[in-house]
Amino acid sequence: MIGSGEDEAWMSRALQLAGQAATAGEVPVGAVVVLDGKEIGAGFNAPISGCDPTAHAEIRALRDAASRLGNYRLPGATLYVTLEPCTMCVGAVVHSRVSRLVYGAAEPKAGAVESARRTLEEEHLNWRVESVGGVLARQCSGIISDFFARRRTESRRRRQLFSGKE
Repeated sequence: MIGSGEDEAWMSRALQLAGQAATAGEVPVGAVVVLDGKEIGAGFNAPISGCDPTAHAEIRALRDAASRLGNYRLPGATLYVTLEPCTMCVGAVVHSRVSRLVYGAAEPKAGAVESARRTLEEEHLNWRVESVGGVLARQCSGIISDFFARRRTESRRRRQLFSGKE
């Protein structure tokens, strides 16, 4: 289901953050938390540079929002993220009481909303989160595809340099 024009505008902001991750050599995923039409939290992937396996864009954006509000609960907020969240991040979304999750590209290997798992549909959860996928999916998928294509090219170049086959 594709979101509204407002969803596209906020996803564009998340894409800017994903670009910052790419510049830092991280997998380009960006996230922004919005409440009452205002950005209250932002983050991009940083597990490599931060030596922190939990430093996913969503977690960093939720931490930023909670810190700014002085509350770990974020009811009424929407989390925009360029890539379908993993199980860890979906868990954080539920625990933070975000009301709405909007993501761009599906993640067939680790996506925990619709792809590999459907975590938000589990009956035992004590909070329900509305989710919308596919917002600016082409752009969100493209930034990740381009990043990994560049990485593969760089890796081939390094192998050629070290093997003496230029």
